[in-house]
Amino acid sequence: MAQNAPQADFSLLLPVYAGDDPGFLRLAFESSVDRQSLRPAEAVIVQDGPVPEPLADELSRIEAHSPIPTRIVRLPENRGLTEALNAGLDACSHPVVARMDADDVSLPGRFERQWALLQRGFDLVGTGMVEFESDPEQPVATRVPPVGSQRIRDHARTHNPFNHPTMMYRVEALDRVGRYRPFGKMEDYWLGIRLIDSGARVENIADPLLAYRVGSGAFARRGGWAEARTEWRLQREMLRMGFVTRGQYLRNVVMKGAYRLMPARLKRVLFRGLVGRGLPGDRAAE
Repeated sequence: MAQNAPQADFSLLLPVYAGDDPGFLRLAFESSVDRQSLRPAEAVIVQDGPVPEPLADELSRIEAHSPIPTRIVRLPENRGLTEALNAGLDACSHPVVARMDADDVSLPGRFERQWALLQRGFDLVGTGMVEFESDPEQPVATRVPPVGSQRIRDHARTHNPFNHPTMMYRVEALDRVGRYRPFGKMEDYWLGIRLIDSGARVENIADPLLAYRVGSGAFARRGGWAEARTEWRLQREMLRMGFVTRGQYLRNVVMKGAYRLMPARLKRVLFRGLVGRGLPGDRAAE
């Protein structure tokens, strides 16, 4: 966007694994650095295990030609998203970290707007996002998160209130709750609940500031018995810590379990109908 855009004291954290596409990675990185009105001071890319040669070449190219200091943390084997993110947090030099995935696209003013809220004392700031299948300029749905601390807390009792790849947060806030912890594909939801419960100051920007790539199998990955069991386990933890009442727990177990076990085609129709009307949606971590 702006070749001489200012920088701020935050790190960009971007995990990569063998299944990522080199072209998608290049677009994700450029959109989060070259095209931002406020650039991160550094980038930390975590290579989660061995990757194919084309992806390794792209990582080397980014490291050599990035306009900001860029470090690649290479894990010897694939450890999964939770461990990759925690390893990346260890490598970040700055007290604030912005999340990014290797196949999404940051919109130009994303970090500038999030950074402004972090400077007002918030510990975590997420944003809205659009979903796209092949062209970021042709979104198929809009994900509008809840705004305001009470609405975020209320929403978190039934749905993930944050779009994970849009997060910008203070590392010390994550340190207070033990950072990321393994929780199936819901490590981001579990992190958000623990942050809210700890008293962290959280906020969302309703405007979509990231384009999230979805494939044909996205809704299948959001369902099945494994996802349902993870959902039920999360609900039990929320009940144990007093985040939900027993009545809310029972309602969530039934409704969220039904959603997870619903056929992918029906789930897609219902989900797109909801977010198409601008309602906040539940996003399982990818």
